[in-house]
Amino acid sequence: MKLEKNIKRLIIKIILINIMSKIFKFGEDVKGYNIPVMNEREIRAAAGILFLATYTSLMIIMFRQNFVPIKYVITCFFADFLIRVFVNPRFSPTLILGRLIVSNQTPEYVGAAQKKFAWVIGVLLSASMFFYFIIYNASSMVTGIICLICLIFLFFESVFGICLGCKFYPLFFKEKVQYCPGDVCEIKQKRDIQKVSAGQFLILLVFIAFIAIMASIMNERFKVKPYDLSGYSKTEQKISK
Repeated sequence: MKLEKNIKRLIIKIILINIMSKIFKFGEDVKGYNIPVMNEREIRAAAGILFLATYTSLMIIMFRQNFVPIKYVITCFFADFLIRVFVNPRFSPTLILGRLIVSNQTPEYVGAAQKKFAWVIGVLLSASMFFYFIIYNASSMVTGIICLICLIFLFFESVFGICLGCKFYPLFFKEKVQYCPGDVCEIKQKRDIQKVSAGQFLILLVFIAFIAIMASIMNERFKVKPYDLSGYSKTEQKISK
């Protein structure tokens, strides 16, 4: 009788351990990859969502002096990254939304280890923002710098597919980074389509010079506020004169 009870307890324990190991897991097992990986496309989509929310809330602060939106964004940002790092990225709301957005695109698998390290940095940054804005209810140059760092990290991830946090991973861990976005961690020769010719560099310099000349010539004209195409503003101006 005791033996049967012990066997039942052991079976229940194994089942619970199996369930918990699936819930609290970082990365996914994909056939053909020897380490846990993640879909870079949904990560970039999630970064874009967070960038848009953070940038918009900061603009509201700048133009309206309204700190309410940024407090909501910081709280959601912090909660999202806590779920990613300490529970499972599969349950992160922004990553779920990102997955829905890019569900018709072919996955691009990247190593989970370096992403976890980058997101730990995200947890630290968002935790400090949560402390200053939500708990302490204060802002300073420090909070502004932290916000700027977050925006830069999110911008590079979403627009260029460059994980800045992942760049620091080799400084702390000896094992080789595997499966980077665009295979940037593999030493290889650039293909012709990736190379920038002297002519292209010249075009870039000419375009920069064009912008500088345009700024010096057209700056005063660009400062003039556009009038309403419906003619209402123009009519108002004439009446006032």
